[in-house]
Amino acid sequence: MERLDIDGKFLRVGDRRVFLRMVTYGPFPGGWPADFAEDFQRIKAAGFSALRLYEWPDSRLLDAAEAADLQVFAGLKWAYSCDFFRREELPKAEAALTSGLATTGDHPALAGVFVANEVPADLARWMGPAKVRRTLESLIALGKASCPKLIWCYGNYPGTEYLEPGNADLTAMNVYLENEDDFRAYLKRLHHIAGDRPVLISEFGLDSRRNGQEAQAATLSWALRAAMEAGTAGMAIYAWSDRWFNAGSEVLDWDFGLIDRDGRDKAALAAVRDTQAGLEGSETAIPEFSVIICTFNGHDRIRSCLRATLALQGVDFEVVVVDDGSNDGTSELVAREFPEVRLIQIEQSGLSAARNAGAEAASREILAFTDDDCEPDPQWLSEIAKCFTDGWDAAGGPNLPPPPSNGIEAVVAGAPGAASHVMLDDVEAEHVPGCNLVVRRSTYFAIGGFDPAYRTAGDDVDFCWRLRDAGFRIGFSPTAFVWHHRRPTLPGYLRQQRGYGRAEAMLMRKHPQRFSPSGDARWHGTIYTGGPVRALNEAVIYHGPMGMAGYQGVIARVQPLRDLDDRFNTPVSRLVLAGISWLAPRIRAWERIRRFRGPVPPDLPAASPPFLEFALWTGEEREVILRRLLDDGWKIGGATDDWDIEKEGTRVLVATERGEGIEKCTLFRVWGDASKLEVLESAEVLS
Repeated sequence: MERLDIDGKFLRVGDRRVFLRMVTYGPFPGGWPADFAEDFQRIKAAGFSALRLYEWPDSRLLDAAEAADLQVFAGLKWAYSCDFFRREELPKAEAALTSGLATTGDHPALAGVFVANEVPADLARWMGPAKVRRTLESLIALGKASCPKLIWCYGNYPGTEYLEPGNADLTAMNVYLENEDDFRAYLKRLHHIAGDRPVLISEFGLDSRRNGQEAQAATLSWALRAAMEAGTAGMAIYAWSDRWFNAGSEVLDWDFGLIDRDGRDKAALAAVRDTQAGLEGSETAIPEFSVIICTFNGHDRIRSCLRATLALQGVDFEVVVVDDGSNDGTSELVAREFPEVRLIQIEQSGLSAARNAGAEAASREILAFTDDDCEPDPQWLSEIAKCFTDGWDAAGGPNLPPPPSNGIEAVVAGAPGAASHVMLDDVEAEHVPGCNLVVRRSTYFAIGGFDPAYRTAGDDVDFCWRLRDAGFRIGFSPTAFVWHHRRPTLPGYLRQQRGYGRAEAMLMRKHPQRFSPSGDARWHGTIYTGGPVRALNEAVIYHGPMGMAGYQGVIARVQPLRDLDDRFNTPVSRLVLAGISWLAPRIRAWERIRRFRGPVPPDLPAASPPFLEFALWTGEEREVILRRLLDDGWKIGGATDDWDIEKEGTRVLVATERGEGIEKCTLFRVWGDASKLEVLESAEVLS
């Protein structure tokens, strides 16, 4: 079986992009069936290509999956629904992972591993979100060191969006939304949470016991279509069978399966089979594009750029190359090797003037700008076309660094200061970089094109600000990406940052109202820098009152940077990255405001240590206990507080441990006078 690979925002098998069609399988009461052949044949016939498990598969299951041409994603089973630091469960998880990989890690049917599934939000808050995230990352790192060709991820859910591991290969999110509009809206959000990575819907289902079989069938059908149309990498239907075993017992009051407990087809099975057989992109009118590439001495870059551009799929387009006074033979190369490209030569005038010359020469309805150090994805324009059929005036998408070939490239890819998009919400952009900027011809000329004063950088920021000031709007397509080669050397990277600083000084003079007195740009939106959205040590997290918000995430204006590529994540690379991450913003600030200063860290109050922690074997969920305390006069804390309730200066955080073999145990953390809690008399004090 061919391996699954990551391909930008998508998955690939060999040279084919695939939409991963998964179904969850097990765990079942009584364990695995004696023979997998019948189940796997039915699963394959329903259009599925992969299984998601919640435990580690043995060779018998994997052999049967290989025979049925089904990929398998294993689940690492361990006690992640308790305080696994207090109970010292992590060494057991590491041992289980090492043992599983040693036994079946090289089996051709094993495609990937989920290192955990849904660490409960209250326990993540109790243990510390950044600490939990680092633990998940440590398991992924351990697995990758042994089996780097597998797909590594964590089964997250909206209650802990902030737990995305930085070194996971994709963002896997369990999503249960029964309204199609809500589901489609959340898929757009997920692309921003994932950053550069693919998005996998790792669970989606509907309980037919409460909603009926017809509603289940209809819901799974529209969800599959929505997941594909939104550019996700795949979707896992929950579940294959109504038979389900969880936390040590059979679950008899939920019916999420495509087949019932006796193995009979439910209406959802036929609906899913028919939907998967007809999954295609929506048929819409596609506008015509002029791709404009400006170059100066780009002889060593332009060939790869044009080969990728001419391989664009699904759209009608022309290519216009503007040579801005090169003296290295760039024009001769383009004319000789790419006669189908329209070549324009001008005296060296700078990037903005070259872009304007390209726009004047272009003949199509939509102008698509990219740079000579970029290689557009084959679906770049077919994906971004959706923004224009939806009525946006301009649009953009991500620019992703290609996989690095050495440690310096890995360091530069993880360093600050790369071209980034700024989002006002999940669909509208405040700024998109010029290497992936697409605009209606009429809109372009309505605002006068690019300002020729910007010769090397800053032109796209000025353009987007003027475009929005004129009442136009910028959409965003998370799957319309270009591969953007960063500077290949550290001196080249630092020179680029100096250039960005000089461009920002020009922007300050032209748009003073958009900068603070200290010289920082005043963005209204959130800056996305390629890394997945996740909790760092200083993160402020919206938990909701008493930690009960259904969607809990990081509150930040600038999202985290990309992690170092695993292949080059060495002590030396980390040291070099830390050094240039400190130096680059200061060099940029010097060029901008003539002050050598870096980013100002958030002024967060130091967390005070709790006075007491204790546990109660109540058998009750935390919500029951919190309601009881509220009835006793306790008050609800704030949505970003690290505690739940307060009374006369005493604050309390409550969490509940759950899971197989663990009786429900409620954990209390107290700041202040613990005697206010009457339950303390029967408590087990934690050291």
